[in-house]
Amino acid sequence: MSSPASPRRARRSARQEPFNPHIEGLAYGPLDRLVGYAVRRAQIRLYEDFGEALQPWNITPQRFSALTLIYHNPGIKPTELARAMGIARSGVVIILDWLEAAGYVRRVGDQADKRTLALEVSTEGKTALRNITKAVEAHDARMSTRLSAEEKKQLMALLERLGV
Repeated sequence: MSSPASPRRARRSARQEPFNPHIEGLAYGPLDRLVGYAVRRAQIRLYEDFGEALQPWNITPQRFSALTLIYHNPGIKPTELARAMGIARSGVVIILDWLEAAGYVRRVGDQADKRTLALEVSTEGKTALRNITKAVEAHDARMSTRLSAEEKKQLMALLERLGV
């Protein structure tokens, strides 16, 4: 089954060159001293590479996260998924609609009461997730290649402290 189209993909592919966090001759003032700005610059570059690596599946980081959480937590409810992802339930509904249209996820249970629906990954979704996970792991390794194992561990710990 082919993946549904994504307006975000169209906008991303319209960009001609990769994001450059420092344009020569442009003064950035206090931006270069702000942790949030540095994290955002890194996030933009990570998202660009993620999009390129996962283009065959048209998977976004949010779709991958949702699919992974559903796979590892069979029967999870949409409300629980929203809480785990830190997004509004309405955002999860959009993600689930896409994953369901792609044939990766099924909503099971009482269709009359959407709050009680449980989520499960389909057979096709499990196969796709294995391949997607390999591509995500390769992307992650590529993006962190300039970090030693200890630096990567330290970065993960520091980001965790920021997120708490």
